[in-house]
Amino acid sequence: MLNEDRALGISAHDWACLDAGRRIRSRRGSGRIPQHLGSGAVKLLGYLTRPDAGLSGILGSLSHRAGPYPAVVALHGCGGISSHSAQIADRLGSWGYVALTVDSLGSRGIVGQCGGGLFEDQAIDAYAALRYLSQLDFVDPARVAVLGQSMGGSAVLYAVDRALVAQYFDQRFRAAIAYYPGHGCGFPAASMTAPTLVLIGEADDFNSAERCREMVAHSQPNGATIALTVYPGAYHAFDVVELGPGIRFLGHWLEYNDPAARDAEQKVRDFLAANLGGISADEPAEK
Repeated sequence: MLNEDRALGISAHDWACLDAGRRIRSRRGSGRIPQHLGSGAVKLLGYLTRPDAGLSGILGSLSHRAGPYPAVVALHGCGGISSHSAQIADRLGSWGYVALTVDSLGSRGIVGQCGGGLFEDQAIDAYAALRYLSQLDFVDPARVAVLGQSMGGSAVLYAVDRALVAQYFDQRFRAAIAYYPGHGCGFPAASMTAPTLVLIGEADDFNSAERCREMVAHSQPNGATIALTVYPGAYHAFDVVELGPGIRFLGHWLEYNDPAARDAEQKVRDFLAANLGGISADEPAEK
């Protein structure tokens, strides 16, 4: 059963408790995900924002618009949920989307996962979040996207590739966005179930932009489109403003790049508007 824990005491930013158990009807009729995928049932915590209340309502100009709203499931990187994760959710809320950032690590008692990916578990968590959002009366279940960064970016690709985790679920994401995905898009012959946007820096020495180019070049013609933007001179985590100036982490360079971050934000907003029927940045605000 899915329950919502309003521990923060405000309706606009809730900690949602999600059941990421494996009792979800699979497309292949088994009713369960194969044992080698996932790490067992877990209760997930998540940071939920909505466009008609709280900080998102203040930041945006859409509080007058009635739901149900399109929504975005957000997946964090290997360091876990952070203030940056909350900022992404608040920004999405201000654009007119319900946003649910899922805490895949803390919910499992894991502090960090930068030594190895949790892609498959995180992709399954995304579907638990999709199922949860679909039960909310202020969310349009037919208009839900998934967005992730680094490890979460890889999880996004796992979630929407029909040969990977997507094959075990009936529900579908409407769109997918992967910021600098872990292992640099290492998915040969990808066949996506939803239009996919990939954003990565050319100078990223954590995840390879070249492998993302190869993924796009060898993607299956029967899959949804994959749009790739590679930013010259941009490193890993180029959208994290707290990383300016840059730092070295696990032997890799992380650095905020303002032009790349701003361009990527615009591309994400336009991509969501095109695929979820949301509000583009060019649409005049109403007060």
